[in-house]
Amino acid sequence: MKRFLLCGVAVFALAACGQNKDQQSGAEADKTEMAAATTTPELGDFGVDLADIDPEVDPGDDFFRYVNGKWLDTFEIPEEFSSYGSFTVLFERSEDRVKSIIEDAAKSDARPGSLEQKIGEYYASFLDTAAIDAKGFAVVADDFAKIDAAQNHEDIAALLGNPRIGADSPVGAFISVDSKQTDQYTVYLTQAGLGMPNRDYYLDDKFADKRPKYLAYIEKALTLTGVDDAAAKAQSILDVETKMAEAHWEPAKRRNRDLTYNLKTRDELKAFAPEMPWDAAFDAAGLGDVSSFIVREDDAIQNLAKIFAETPVETWKAYMKFHLLNANAAVLPSDLDEASFAFFGTELRGTPKQRERWKRGVAAVNDAMGEAVGKVYVETYFPASSKEQMQDLVANLRAALSQRIDTLPWMGDETKSQAQAKLQKFTPKIGYPDKWRDYSDLTVAEGEAYENTLAANVFEWNWSISRLGGPVDKTEWGMNPQTVNAYYSPPRNEIVFPAAILQAPFFDPNADPAVNYGGIGAVIGHEIGHGFDDQGRKSDGDGVLRDWWTQEDAANFHVLTEKLGAQYATYEPVPGFHVNPELTMGENIGDVGGLAMAYHAYKLSLNGDEAPVLDGYTGDQRFFLAWAQVWKRLNREEALKNQVATDPHSPARYRVNGVVRNMDAWYDAFSVTEEDDLYLPPADRVQIW
Repeated sequence: MKRFLLCGVAVFALAACGQNKDQQSGAEADKTEMAAATTTPELGDFGVDLADIDPEVDPGDDFFRYVNGKWLDTFEIPEEFSSYGSFTVLFERSEDRVKSIIEDAAKSDARPGSLEQKIGEYYASFLDTAAIDAKGFAVVADDFAKIDAAQNHEDIAALLGNPRIGADSPVGAFISVDSKQTDQYTVYLTQAGLGMPNRDYYLDDKFADKRPKYLAYIEKALTLTGVDDAAAKAQSILDVETKMAEAHWEPAKRRNRDLTYNLKTRDELKAFAPEMPWDAAFDAAGLGDVSSFIVREDDAIQNLAKIFAETPVETWKAYMKFHLLNANAAVLPSDLDEASFAFFGTELRGTPKQRERWKRGVAAVNDAMGEAVGKVYVETYFPASSKEQMQDLVANLRAALSQRIDTLPWMGDETKSQAQAKLQKFTPKIGYPDKWRDYSDLTVAEGEAYENTLAANVFEWNWSISRLGGPVDKTEWGMNPQTVNAYYSPPRNEIVFPAAILQAPFFDPNADPAVNYGGIGAVIGHEIGHGFDDQGRKSDGDGVLRDWWTQEDAANFHVLTEKLGAQYATYEPVPGFHVNPELTMGENIGDVGGLAMAYHAYKLSLNGDEAPVLDGYTGDQRFFLAWAQVWKRLNREEALKNQVATDPHSPARYRVNGVVRNMDAWYDAFSVTEEDDLYLPPADRVQIW
């Protein structure tokens, strides 16, 4: 049973977690710059890089290109990236800083078992590709032997539940807050088991060219490790994954929180899907005492259990071997690592070049001991003043939304009262957690990259299940402080902003207020807005999944979301690949509502005064320029296809153009008329919150 940890199944992040590229001079230069007092914005004279603006483009025709056009036309995506944009700059800045932290830990005279020793040796073992190649595939021999010893489906289920094996499984398990009893953790069961990104890659004709290349990669992985009859076994793996893909729910359906909460006792689960040896899997996973589970995709899991029973044991052995290799390719011999990148990096996302090993090592340490590194990160790079300013911004955004709720024309007083109660119970988390993770139970061995990776996986799983039966720890974070992202969690009713995103172009303490409201202010609004999007709205102020809406107000909300979805359904970033409005609905609502909240909050911050004109731009213009600057991004075509198929976020162009065209203030700020391509008649513009 595949194990993976999320801070909650319904967690809405600002952006997909991509890898990004920076133009900074490194961590040491950052320290020097931070130490020097500065009063000038990082970008331009007031916080926007005007050099990127293309004056030949009418802002009413394509606002995304108007603001970013010169950069879009001249910048080349570095070979090691599938996309590049504003997030990218901060990602690699964070990466450089974390590298410095790790190297300092490695240089220290650390005592055995100390956090510094673990960080340093985990990183060093990952970087030592010569040692990895020298060990060859002998490191997986014991795990392969366990797989080969399986005699029946019960044995296979036990292996799938074993946190050390960590192979994919038809059914995945993770621990999170119970969406209907938010004072406790529970075990969620969810569809899983596919090697390619999702069911579309197996079933949709648009991805038909990927399937034979995936088959070839499976065969190569098995061949490299000496598996007999690799070609036939590779075909059997693809065949069973295709059957599983047919059983899987579509990505948009998986978003529906009304459908994904199916509470079952252990006995009910066994009766519901009797073909799966649940006890064997749960016992191996350390869940033997758990008496109830939340089944997410109920009929999919029912069908996956049948597929499990119908598929021969020998096929599952080959399947587990391949997925064990695939999951750990980065710490196995370079032939496999390169083959893995050739398929997942180049073929699926169009990335020409594998990232430098040290960068991948930084990511590996972040995955294994992220909070340990994050503690040093915030001590070095996150000033207290930034947290204070963020607290003020959050307060202003909450005040703005409160006022907007009171004046909503489509919502009645009863629902408004509930919405206000939810807003008042929002918990903002800014910068870093109040309590840090304890890594004392994680063992790291010198020069053992494969073993260290598996040890980190087991450690994470054991930490996750240790929370069962205890109270919910409200200090927990689902992202590291050095992560360039943000998120909202419905069962916790909290918005979280890691330290690394609180930099330009999102936030700059020296930027014009209009820019900060159009940047981080709109990000705050976006995350608050997730509490009131098509799925987040289903939880109340305590995070409990329940219907607190009147029927009339729910119907009015649905009319507005359908109207918004109809707009996004027309967007086609790649010929034949349209934005899926059902998959992206929550993020689109977050964008449209977030920017509206931020604009309202910006106006409140002026206290009735008129904003100054700077470099010929009004305050309203600077506000919208900042929003478009945040989403500056270039994508390789394959990456864009992948995003449309798998990502709940719309492509960057539509996070700009699709949003501003629904705001009256944007039309006024840039004199947009019905002659412009983005023009929408007032009656067609959608404002929900």
